[in-house]
This record gives sequence, C-alpha cells and structure tokens, in this order.
Amino acid sequence: MNEPNEPRRRFLIGATSFVAGAGLVGVATPFVQSWNPSAKARAVGAPVRVDVSKIEPGEMITAEWQGKPVWVLRRTRESLQNLETKKHREELRDPDSEVNQQPDYAHNAYRSIRDDIFVAVGVCTHLGCVPNYEPDGMLGVEHALYFCPCHGSKFDLAGRVFKGVPAPTNLIIPPHQYLDNNILEIGADATTS
Repeated sequence: MNEPNEPRRRFLIGATSFVAGAGLVGVATPFVQSWNPSAKARAVGAPVRVDVSKIEPGEMITAEWQGKPVWVLRRTRESLQNLETKKHREELRDPDSEVNQQPDYAHNAYRSIRDDIFVAVGVCTHLGCVPNYEPDGMLGVEHALYFCPCHGSKFDLAGRVFKGVPAPTNLIIPPHQYLDNNILEIGADATTS
C-alpha cells in the first residue's frame, strides 16, 4: 500500500492555491478598473480654458465642453446698448430671464459675468440644433443675433429668445469664471472656486 507523501501534498495544494489566487487577481483587476471612468469620459466633463484676449469685438469662437458647443462672443459697444433698449426688450419672450437658464452670477441684463464677453451653450432650446451667429442681423432684425436654421428660432446676443418662435426658453449659460483678465474657464463655477 502506498502511503501519502504529506510534504508533496502540501506543496501541490499551496502551488494550486497560489496559481488560482494569481488568476483571480488577473481577472478581477480589469473588472474593478472598468468601474472607473475612462480618460475620455473624464475629459468630457473637465473645465475648458479659453483665451478671450484674442477675440475681436463682434467676433465669436466656439469651444467644446461636455460634448456641446459653447460660444464665446466679444460683444460690441453697439450690441450692448441694443440689449437694454425698450424696443428690443419688447421683442423678447423672457427679457428678464425669469426661467432660470443661467447661474446666479449671470442673472443680469447681459446674462454674463463681464458685459463684453458672452458665454452660452450653443444649442437651441427647441430641438437641439446649433444656431448660426448672424453679426449683421436678418429676418427683420436690424442687429446681430443667433438664428436657428432648423425651425427659425432667434436669440439675441444675451441668448434671450424672441417672441413668436418655437424655442421655449433662453439659451443655457454654462458655469464659468475668469482665472485672470484674459483666461475664461468654462465648466467651473465662479461661486465655488
């Protein structure tokens, strides 16, 4: 009768346990790492910085934040004056931005932190099309505006919607702040930073 070789048995049990444990760690590591957001997903929500010193009056650039276009417009003196005229305000559905589409620090006549720089998510509040910037106005509007080619919605240079168009609300103003006089950070709230 063969007697069991106890040291050999212990070695085989230990080696099998070690290989099984290593295999379990090898399988579990990618699984646990899949719970973390990817670099691309982290980047989508990350704040975006824009140098506003290079934007000329009347010029607009587009940045991307959270997968959406964000407009950064340097308004002219004339466009700022137009935003406050009684005649223009009477053309708007929500001239005082009663429907809250902006942070508290941008709840003013210009819907911005700085009067000359306008920041808005460039997506129509009707069905999500991207409006065009029309610096010379159009369709009976004598001043610059945003016009949505999908269904004809119009917004002024403070992102306020005109009356009689399909868009129900003003454009959304994203959280933003200025790190200095030239650097705008979109996606970081001015009140929490």
